[in-house]
Amino acid sequence: MNYRFASPLKNLADQFEKLISGRLWLKVMIALLLGVILGIILGPDIGLFSADNVKTITAWLALPGQVFLAIIQMIVVPLVVASIVRGLTANDNLASIKKNGLIALIFIVISTAVAAAVGIILALNIQPGQFVDATSLVDSSSAQLSGTVAQGFPAISEFPNKVSALIPKNPLASMASGEMLQVILFAAVLGAAMLSIPAKQSKPLFDLFGALQDVSLRIVSWAMLLAPLAVFGLITRLVASLGIDVLAGMAVYVMTVLLGLLTIAVLYFIVAKITLTQSFLVFFGNIRELLLLAFSTSSSAAVMPITLQVVEDKLHIKPEISRLLVPLGATINMTGTAMYQGVATVFLAQVFSVDLSLSSYIFVVTMAVAASIGSPATPGAGIIILSMVLEGVGIPAAGIALILGVDRILDMCRTSVNVLGDVVACTTVQYFTRNSQETPSENTSPLVKVDSSEPEGS
Repeated sequence: MNYRFASPLKNLADQFEKLISGRLWLKVMIALLLGVILGIILGPDIGLFSADNVKTITAWLALPGQVFLAIIQMIVVPLVVASIVRGLTANDNLASIKKNGLIALIFIVISTAVAAAVGIILALNIQPGQFVDATSLVDSSSAQLSGTVAQGFPAISEFPNKVSALIPKNPLASMASGEMLQVILFAAVLGAAMLSIPAKQSKPLFDLFGALQDVSLRIVSWAMLLAPLAVFGLITRLVASLGIDVLAGMAVYVMTVLLGLLTIAVLYFIVAKITLTQSFLVFFGNIRELLLLAFSTSSSAAVMPITLQVVEDKLHIKPEISRLLVPLGATINMTGTAMYQGVATVFLAQVFSVDLSLSSYIFVVTMAVAASIGSPATPGAGIIILSMVLEGVGIPAAGIALILGVDRILDMCRTSVNVLGDVVACTTVQYFTRNSQETPSENTSPLVKVDSSEPEGS
């Protein structure tokens, strides 16, 4: 062996290891890049491996990702309950709690409506549906739609039952089935009840939830060790199953959605610049790992613990704000999904030559806002909501088959925007409650650092 060449290679490897040491975001980026490359090699475009072998290989590669998601999902419910209860009881000012909730709700509704309108406007101007031939779509798509299309939006007479169903009759059953809106309502009622009794009586339960929160976040910090491997495996399986041809065939539609998501993200960054004292680069440096993980997992619920850690430890949001709004935002703040509904609806209307009136566009915006509330914060939820919107404006449900092939990659992108919206909702509420200069309360235990070796904003 020629040791003259071995030494420079070793030095290069040492420098590379030093570069990525403690930088979770860089590890995730490298994992993303390697996953895309391997996915293309394994995919149908090159054809080096049979479909059965690719399925087996990608299944094993995706195992760390499945374990990562399972661990996070395992701990999300107890963390949400503990965070909301602690967030409410840490602030004994009921007027302040009402103000926080009202500002957050107004912000979420307005931003969701704006996002849906942006999607409609972009699709009307770019007209991505003009680039797609739907001649054989209706006949060939029925098999792909099984189990995908949801029931239409409930009638007005059904709303009382829908509202009453939000109150969990059995909180444990709601926790077991992952009905996050019911879990949040239960935690909010529990926190409000603790506020209504003397502090001396509620302190044991307050301390218990604090311990539960700390334990949950410790488990999350362990799971984060798997993050780069999880991202690598999940991205490899995605690219290998889709192939380049599927993405290329819908290029204009995909670019329209991505342009809309970029527009919403820019608007969020502008709001963050106004509501935070941090510069753009520092703010982006603080949230980049969070957005990468949201992109990789396609689930705002899965990254909820990391969102809490980022907004409290790096953005210095008060716990009574973050621990109420982050779980709530992961459930009802779906701006990226709402924008996607607007683009997809107009796109499919163009494909099928369905004329949409002004009332139809208003319906799409209203439906995007209403359907996003309570929708599951899990991969694929956007398709379920879209099926409701399409039914309401008379677009054939078979159109969903046209966008299923590229929906997974777009789902990843819009999840990042959804999570960015949760972060900015926290900064906005804190700005309007004039708490932006204060640090987290002393009576609330600090969150576990996910990546403490990297300085803020680096």
